[in-house]
Amino acid sequence: MFSVGKLISATTSARQHAGRTLMRTSQYSVAAIPAPQKNPDIQHHKLFINNEWVNSVSGKTFPTINPATEEVIAEVAEADKADVELAHAAASEAFRLGSPWRTTNASRRGALINKLADLVERDWAHLASLETLDNGKPYQDSYTIDVPGVLATLRYFAGWADKIEGKTIPVDGDFMTYTRHEPVGVCGQIIPWNFPLLMLAWKWAPALACGNTIIMKTAEQTPLTALHMAELAKEAGFPPGVINVLSGYGPTAGAAIASHPGIDKVAFTGSTEIGRIIAQSAGASNLKKVTLELGGKSPNIILADADLDHAVEQSHSAIFWNMGQACCAGSRTFVEDKIYDEFVERSVERAKSKVVGDPFDMSKDQGPQINDEQFKKILGLIESGKSDGAKLATGGGRHGDKGYYIQPTVFTDVKDDMKIAREEIFGPVQSIFKFSEMNEVINRANNTEYGLAAAVFTKDIDKALYVSNSLRAGTVWINCYNVVSPMAPFGGYKMSGTGRELGEYGLEAYTEVKTVTVKIPQKNS
Repeated sequence: MFSVGKLISATTSARQHAGRTLMRTSQYSVAAIPAPQKNPDIQHHKLFINNEWVNSVSGKTFPTINPATEEVIAEVAEADKADVELAHAAASEAFRLGSPWRTTNASRRGALINKLADLVERDWAHLASLETLDNGKPYQDSYTIDVPGVLATLRYFAGWADKIEGKTIPVDGDFMTYTRHEPVGVCGQIIPWNFPLLMLAWKWAPALACGNTIIMKTAEQTPLTALHMAELAKEAGFPPGVINVLSGYGPTAGAAIASHPGIDKVAFTGSTEIGRIIAQSAGASNLKKVTLELGGKSPNIILADADLDHAVEQSHSAIFWNMGQACCAGSRTFVEDKIYDEFVERSVERAKSKVVGDPFDMSKDQGPQINDEQFKKILGLIESGKSDGAKLATGGGRHGDKGYYIQPTVFTDVKDDMKIAREEIFGPVQSIFKFSEMNEVINRANNTEYGLAAAVFTKDIDKALYVSNSLRAGTVWINCYNVVSPMAPFGGYKMSGTGRELGEYGLEAYTEVKTVTVKIPQKNS
């Protein structure tokens, strides 16, 4: 669920890169994109527990599907509760006082994370190819956005490992009081299918920097890159049990992690519906710490004085990037009435210019949706838009006859009570609304159960600050969209989640604060 401000000087065309985004990390700007590995060697299909590759206890496997072809890529081990127990035993032993991990110096933890980043850099093209094969996103995006984002996140939190500090506090009386930030313990982490590599890095990096151990469940749709990352973690030198990776389903392996009384913290990125279940399970088991990054229906507000060319391009990228499969996607585009018709005309033409097809083909800039379930859900919501009276300006159907491809779709004259205005579509569907007054659009923008992100486009700084301060969202962009950095916190208000990832704030959920008070003698005995 993620994108960012682009710093690419690549060999593909300007049209392909226009409006796309990348982490603001100049050291990972990409000069050229190597040819993809269309049939990458898939080395790992088993579960990774205690630095060993093992079959699931049940012996079950399940297929991971190529969304571009609807064909099986590989069979991977299917974890359930019994495997979570084994992973928990390994992670608990690795967290034991006196264990190799607990006695690892903070600076050494940072060095290990940096070593992992070195290995990611070595396997850059392989990881990007695996991500495209398993997820369907264009290879050029996997290579220029996702892998650089992983590198930036790992390097950033590696730098934090030996800088997590407490305070001395001047309490009343003859005492010295100080605080320690200690690791939480065993951390369960459940990641989504839309950004498998990035979400792994967002969760591994702060947890490891703080000295925790990890049990990660991959999304069942996209297990391959996480399994390769597990092997890289072993190669980097992380002790056994520190990182455990399970491929499996939410109702079995995921539920076992959320409800396990021996797991001290759970981090989840995914739907609001599942986030509620995880929060309930975590509270019922042991009141474990919970961070949730959930759904969104983000407003993108275009004022009449905005740079129209820029606003059209950024608004296009806000919703169509990653095939619309981003929690912070700008899925409600509010345009001031004075420029509405021109904005619509340009946005429709921009959507028509998208080239849909094989994600390994560098000339294509939109791949398939993740699976048949999402494909049918998106087409169903498109049909609801038609029946509710929104104007279908372009797209609206399947692209081709193989793979989960959907035509870039634009609806105009969308009303706030329509289903496509209220529900998260998670697909390449732009909904454009008209407004006439600033306070009106602020109220409409805030009239949603979500609060993950928002944006405003205007040349007037007073208006920009007024709108951004009034929007109830965890991230607000001004004259840009999808600018996400490992240095800045990310998370939502309301039903978009709890807690923050990234930045210094992202460390808070992975530490416990201990207060230590020492009696100071007032005279020599």
